[in-house]
Amino acid sequence: MRIRATLNALALRLDGNETPELLHKALADLPPLPLEVEVAGMVGQGVLEALLELGRERGLQLRPPRGEKYIPYTEVIDQTVRSGVRIESPGTVVILGDVNAGAEVVAAGDIIVVGKLRGLAHAGAAGQEEAAIWAMCLEAKQIRIAHHVAQAPSGDAAARKPERARVVNGQIVLEAWGKKS
Repeated sequence: MRIRATLNALALRLDGNETPELLHKALADLPPLPLEVEVAGMVGQGVLEALLELGRERGLQLRPPRGEKYIPYTEVIDQTVRSGVRIESPGTVVILGDVNAGAEVVAAGDIIVVGKLRGLAHAGAAGQEEAAIWAMCLEAKQIRIAHHVAQAPSGDAAARKPERARVVNGQIVLEAWGKKS
C-alpha cells in the first residue's frame, strides 16, 4: 500500500497485501481528506468493506490502475497495407484488405484484418494483454500482443481459416474466429 497527499485528497494505491486493520491503522493519523483509491492487485472482501466504511466518512473515488489506457476509437483502413508501410494507432485498427509481408500494424487496441495478415501485427502495444488479433487468414511470421511474442510454426499454412490470436495464461494462442471464450 502506498499513500500520498494531493492538494484535495489522499491518493491510496492498494497492491493486494493489505488487511482491514492495516488500512485503518495507516489512515488513522492522517487528515480526514477524501480518498482517491487505485486498486493494483487482488483485494479481499474485508479490505473492500473497510474501504467503503472509510469512504462513507471521508468520501471515496476509485481510479483505474495506471497501466490501463482508454482506447479512444477504431481506425478503418480501406485498402491493402503494402510492404514498407507502418500503421500506428492509439485505438483499434480494422483493415479491409491484406497486410503484406514487410508491412507493420501497431495498435493499442485490437487488430482486425479482413484479408490475409502476412506482415507484423502488434496489438495491445501500450500493454493491454486483453487485446486480440483477428484475421481471415493469419500467415504472419510473427505477431505480438502487449509484451508477448509468437513466431509462426514452420510448415505450410495452406487452407487457413479465420483465426483470432489472444493471450491465455501468459502465451499467445490461436483459435478459430467464431470460438467462444
